Amino acid sequence: MKKIFQLSIVLILVLSCAEKKQTELKTGIWRGVMTVQDGNELPFNFEISKGEAGYFVQVYNAEEVLEIDEISINGDSILLRMPVFDGYIAGTFSSDAMQGEFIKDDLDRRVPFLALSGDSDRFKVNKGPGVNVGGIWETNFSKGTEDEYEAKGIFEQEGSRVTGTFRTTTGDYRFLEGVVEGDSLKLSTFDGAHVFLFLARVTDSTMNGVFYSGNHFQEPFEGKRNEEYELPDEDSLTYLKEGYEKVDFSFPDENGKMISPDDPEFRDKVVILQIMGTWCPNCLDETRFLVEYLKDKKQEDLKVISLAFEYARTEEAAFKGIKRLKERLGVPYPILLAQYGSSNKQTANEKLPMLNHILSYPTTIFIDREGRVRKIHTGFNGPATGEKYTEFKNEFNDFVQGLLAE
Repeated sequence: MKKIFQLSIVLILVLSCAEKKQTELKTGIWRGVMTVQDGNELPFNFEISKGEAGYFVQVYNAEEVLEIDEISINGDSILLRMPVFDGYIAGTFSSDAMQGEFIKDDLDRRVPFLALSGDSDRFKVNKGPGVNVGGIWETNFSKGTEDEYEAKGIFEQEGSRVTGTFRTTTGDYRFLEGVVEGDSLKLSTFDGAHVFLFLARVTDSTMNGVFYSGNHFQEPFEGKRNEEYELPDEDSLTYLKEGYEKVDFSFPDENGKMISPDDPEFRDKVVILQIMGTWCPNCLDETRFLVEYLKDKKQEDLKVISLAFEYARTEEAAFKGIKRLKERLGVPYPILLAQYGSSNKQTANEKLPMLNHILSYPTTIFIDREGRVRKIHTGFNGPATGEKYTEFKNEFNDFVQGLLAE
């Protein structure tokens, strides 16, 4: 009886130790897949490493690296919270597999997710490219409908691999990466907020395809090769209505303080007013740029104010997102809550009725020392646009320095 009792104790201890042993995720390269509309798969690669602070994930989209350091594990459950943005991946895992969903609670969106370790291929290629898509493409999305808009495709190709983006009048489609297989073009990005997939048939001079955003939206697009093509001037799309010279508003910061451009700290200063949302990757790109610009220039006569239009359902959640953005990026200027519960541009325009319309997040307004609006720039050409981003930075600096010199 004594031996049976002792064996029982040993067995309990062994089982207890086994229960406490946590499954370890394999480090190294992984391949993730999101399932979008029509059963299509949107692939991306990421790398898992582990240090003293726990697991760390880097997601790769061409030259972009998305760093995820908020990872929670409980048993076989895992949660990866996106940096800055409100989305997260939640599911279960084994050492070499994950399965779950990419979730955005405020928008009620859930995209199925699966990942396997050890696979470095983004898209699976069974044959070589039948065409080279490198160059400039004059593109139309939703052509022939009231939702039609134009875009500029900018691509580079090496072998089967393609990188680049689509620029529009309201911003760019981020860092796209993919392949040409025969006459088929496949491009994807997962940047922590967007789940974008582009599938097209291409020839040397034409492109016809479908753009998928997660599993909630799709639209057709078509393009033709045109190395001379350029989009409309971003500085002419949004403007002050006749009779206005200034932008007036008063919105709260995260501490409840109401802030207006008429406040003493902004008088006789050059002010950059950013219309944005913490959910918007193009806005994130511009915010990073503004933070670095202020750090480099360090001019007391230059101020920045951001107006956040948030789709978070409550004021508390909206301010939480603003605080998170400020902390993650080290934002030194006020981000005011202009709207929550919707990022609708028409509703946003009601908050700033002196503007003809708000076409894009972000929209950037340049205000001189007298409080007069001198320029309004629609959208943001981020790092994914290459030469256009360099051009933008130079133009931005020249214009701001000109205002400061007045």
